[in-house]
Amino acid sequence: MQAFLTSFIFVFLAEMGDKTQLLAMAFASKYNPYKVLIAICIATLINHSLAVAAGKLLSTIIPMNIISLIAAISFIIFGLWTIRGDKLEGEDKKQSRFGPILTVAIAFFLAEMGDKTQLATMSLAIEFKNPFFVLIGTTFGMIIADAFGIIAGVVLHKHIPEKTIKWASASIFILFGIFSIYQIVTGR
Repeated sequence: MQAFLTSFIFVFLAEMGDKTQLLAMAFASKYNPYKVLIAICIATLINHSLAVAAGKLLSTIIPMNIISLIAAISFIIFGLWTIRGDKLEGEDKKQSRFGPILTVAIAFFLAEMGDKTQLATMSLAIEFKNPFFVLIGTTFGMIIADAFGIIAGVVLHKHIPEKTIKWASASIFILFGIFSIYQIVTGR
């Protein structure tokens, strides 16, 4: 259960203000929001399945203490990445001859490749021994964050500054990374 909750919270926070959340908002203004969410679900399941598999594979090749240290450092990097922010660079403007679900799923999958939420999923799969709950947690975190972005994005930006959301998310990532490094160094 800890793997699910941690994975859910981390990816939910990482997705806030992320380029893929911006992409979801943009596509929701162009296509039916339900179709956009279906496409996001499909793309996220495939993308995060690959990330979990890569994380588990790495954990069989590289010693666990090295992997744990790399994962802890990566969380600090994700926090700094969150502060820097992402920009939507025209992914929503491209025309497609495919239907809305396939168009959004492909665009979302490609935008998510190498993104901090995919890398966070890989790190979480390394950190926890339950890849199924990591996959489910990160997938739900992504879908709910993007649904939240689609539905409440405009309202949030009117009442809570984007900078506040970014700094809160970044702080959680950085603190988790520092705490993980502390646990590795002290052997706890």
